[in-house]
Amino acid sequence: MANNIKKIAAILGAKIVTEVPDTGGGAFGAYRLAEIVARLQSRLEPGQGKRPGRPTAVDWVHHRKLPMSDETFKKLEQLAVKASTADRKVSPMQLAAQLLEEAIGRCGEAR
Repeated sequence: MANNIKKIAAILGAKIVTEVPDTGGGAFGAYRLAEIVARLQSRLEPGQGKRPGRPTAVDWVHHRKLPMSDETFKKLEQLAVKASTADRKVSPMQLAAQLLEEAIGRCGEAR
């Protein structure tokens, strides 16, 4: 944490109890999303067998249904289209899983 934040808190008589993770937006947020997509693309491997199906991350062992609003799913669909390439299609739920893993990973770092 920056020292100037601690000084400002001291001047105001405030106490810093925790840091809030930077969620980002704009160009930096877009860059961070591109990094997440790149990590997802690198994790996906084709299935095995005669009809391999959609590529998935081999360490994803739980396949649960995840409730969400229609608006959120539509945003995931739009992002998945942008994240897909001619060689590898990314599904909205694969992107959701990667975003969730990234977010949970940051939770452990903050403490």
